[in-house]
Amino acid sequence: MGFVPDQIDAFLENFEKNKDKIRHFEGCSHLQLLRDIQHTHQFFTYSHWESEEHLNNYRNSALFKEVWANTKNKFNQRPEAWSVDAV
Repeated sequence: MGFVPDQIDAFLENFEKNKDKIRHFEGCSHLQLLRDIQHTHQFFTYSHWESEEHLNNYRNSALFKEVWANTKNKFNQRPEAWSVDAV
């Protein structure tokens, strides 16, 4: 996720406010926020979900809708998301 530089603090405040709720959402076993060292306006959330169904339940939840509404208006580029498996 790339952010407008003057919106980063607001994003971090919102993440801090909601991270424990996300971590305790059914099916989530890990959530971490990462920041690009060279491009400090670029962030990644790294999460582990028990199943795709659990992830989809989160994506369809009121919690996600609230967090996303408070996040997407701070972007300076289109966000990307990937679902991956360990090899």
